[in-house]
Amino acid sequence: MAGANFASGMMPDGRQDGRFARASGERPFQRMGAVKSVAGTLAATGALLAPAYVSNLMRPEGVGKAPQLWHRMVSRSLGVTTSVRGRMVSGAVLYVANHLSWLDIPVLGSHLHGSFVAKAEVGQMGFVGFLADIQRTIYVERARRSESASQADTIQTRLKRGDNVILFPEGTSNDGVRLLPFKSTLFSVMDGAGMEDFRIQPVTLAYTHLNGLPLIRSRMVDIAWIGDMELGSHAMDLMQLGRIQAEIHCHPPVRRTDFPDRKALARHCQQVIAGSYRAMMRGQA
Repeated sequence: MAGANFASGMMPDGRQDGRFARASGERPFQRMGAVKSVAGTLAATGALLAPAYVSNLMRPEGVGKAPQLWHRMVSRSLGVTTSVRGRMVSGAVLYVANHLSWLDIPVLGSHLHGSFVAKAEVGQMGFVGFLADIQRTIYVERARRSESASQADTIQTRLKRGDNVILFPEGTSNDGVRLLPFKSTLFSVMDGAGMEDFRIQPVTLAYTHLNGLPLIRSRMVDIAWIGDMELGSHAMDLMQLGRIQAEIHCHPPVRRTDFPDRKALARHCQQVIAGSYRAMMRGQA
């Protein structure tokens, strides 16, 4: 038992072993990591921003390839390596995924070709909002129920013209220990006329290793972005963590008509994603 505790970086009383943290160099693993990450992000932006902007002007509908390339370059500069399991479908697909951090955007965006659904505040975050616009992010005002119908119409229009849409049904990021309840109201977009045959694909995202070692619960807060954490300082801290291993599990797609109502659909997606997430964090996937 003692050996297992040390291997996980925990003392018998549940506290993290300081020797383990120092030996793995976790605080910080790369003191120059922020410089490398910022340089990589600037290089990706400089190389792809103009082509993406021109592509959007010439092609008013859909998402071009440049945002996906940008996400891949940024993920690499942040030290993230991602493995993907399962068959990823594409073409008028609603992807639903768990949400832990702002890091989810470049990690998922590297592999899922589509537009994210985000809070309206994201569009007001200066340069971040500008980048979100390039990917044709769909902004929602969750506090204004009067806007829900038009927001659903926007998502339905995107799907009906063949675009993919990426949704975080928790409505916010979690602490990485457990998933938050999926909001069935966010699945109401699939209740509209003509939406019966569109595919919904649950996707699990987990950050499983840090610098080659299993990511223990006490270190999850270094990646999870929750509450009122300031984005800039959290990003700078994360850039110094070192090598991060992410895993994506694409589950079999379903349709709205497979379930009696959207609440049952939301429960199915949460159960599938939560079960996979627990297995991945335990190294059982």
